[in-house]
Amino acid sequence: MANPASVSAIFENYLKVIWSINEWGDAEASAKILAERLGVAPSSVSETVKKLAAAGLVVHVPYRGVSLTEEGRRVAVATVRRHRVVETFLVEYAGYGWDEVHEEAEVLEHTVSERLIDALWERLGRPLADPHGDPIPLPDGTLPGAPGTGETLPLTALLEGERGSVVQVSDRSSEILRHLEDLGLLPGAEVEVGAQRPFAGTISLRLSGADAPGQGREVEVGRVAAEAVRVSRL
Repeated sequence: MANPASVSAIFENYLKVIWSINEWGDAEASAKILAERLGVAPSSVSETVKKLAAAGLVVHVPYRGVSLTEEGRRVAVATVRRHRVVETFLVEYAGYGWDEVHEEAEVLEHTVSERLIDALWERLGRPLADPHGDPIPLPDGTLPGAPGTGETLPLTALLEGERGSVVQVSDRSSEILRHLEDLGLLPGAEVEVGAQRPFAGTISLRLSGADAPGQGREVEVGRVAAEAVRVSRL
């Protein structure tokens, strides 16, 4: 079993990405996907995965991807918790926009102590989700049962005439976050699909809900941006 103090920032990043892939219900954590998410060469992924497996943090089955061991999941969840608490603190107390916090949290998540994270979480009022709607793991490593943190699906999966409530928005792209904010597609906003336009690569939506600026208006969102949004059906 890995000693938490010996887990490097690189290992934590890998474990967090593997956990996040599973959280979003995406494809298996293959070497190709890990290389894309981490911005490294596939050869680097293969080498690091071997080290993670040797440390008892992951299991790698050829052609079936990488999965977390119990210890790997524990380290991943702790890293995710630090990341999301830091993001929430930066938005609530430091004046950051939700599109500005990811890069800062990527650095700080490896340097702050669990004691500080717990203190910040208490000061923030024990939030159950970060500014992007991502659930914040509790101190014991479990996920909160907050409204909207159950079964979700991509916005692109809603059919014409279906309604959904925005639950989570991926923070991997600052540009997409700013675009979605301009459209009013924030966590808590409710949407109704007016039309899917595959030929144009867009989806027509009508916004509603107290958290939707300009509720009742119609917006067009491209599929790339829509894939960054997860909703729960209404």
